[in-house]
Amino acid sequence: MSGMWLTVVVAVLVVGVVARRFIGEPLNARDLFVPPVVLICIGAFGLVEDVRPGVRDIAWIAMAAIVGLIFGALRGLTPRLFTKRGHLWQRYTLWTLLVWVVSVTANAGIGVLAVAAGIPEQARPIALSIGVSLLGEALTLGLRALATGAPFAPESSSPLDRVLRPATRLSDTAHTAGLTPGRPKGPRGPGRTALDASARIAARWARDKRA
Repeated sequence: MSGMWLTVVVAVLVVGVVARRFIGEPLNARDLFVPPVVLICIGAFGLVEDVRPGVRDIAWIAMAAIVGLIFGALRGLTPRLFTKRGHLWQRYTLWTLLVWVVSVTANAGIGVLAVAAGIPEQARPIALSIGVSLLGEALTLGLRALATGAPFAPESSSPLDRVLRPATRLSDTAHTAGLTPGRPKGPRGPGRTALDASARIAARWARDKRA
C-alpha cells in the first residue's frame, strides 16, 4: 500500500508541475529545485532499499541519468521567460513538449536495452528518472533566469504547496485508516511547505518499507 501512495505523490507532483508550467507561473528558486531534489531522494532511497544495485546495475543507472540530465538541460532552453509584476515568470512551449516526448522515448529505449541485458526493472525507478531530468531543466533554466538580470519571484504562496496538499491528505487518510494505527494527526495549517510535505511523505514511506 505504501508503494501505491508513493506513486500517487510522484504522479501528483509531476503532473501538477508540468501543467502549471504550461499555463505559466512565477519563477522562484524553490519551485525550480524542490521537485527534482524530492524525486531524486525518493528514487534513490527506493533503489537502495529494493534493489541494492551491483556494479553493472549502477553503470546502467548512470547512463540513464546522464541521458536524462542532458535532455532535461535541453528542455530548460525551451520555456519562455518573461517579466510580469516585477519578477520572472516561465511558460512551457510546444518545443518543451517535443523535448519531453523525445526524452521519455529515449528513456524507454534505455529501459528496454537494460532489461534485455538482464538489469532488473526495479533498478530504473521512475521517480529517480524524472527527478534527474527535472534537475537538468532546473539548472539550465536557472542560468537563463540569472542571465536576464530580472529578480526571481518571491517564495510566498507557492503553487507546489497546492500541488502537494491533496497527495498529503490522501496519505494522511490512508494512515489514519489503519496503516499506522495510533499515529496522531499533525497540525494542518497554511504554513506547511511543499518540501516539508514531500519529506514527511517520503519518510513515512521509508518507515513502512523497513517495518
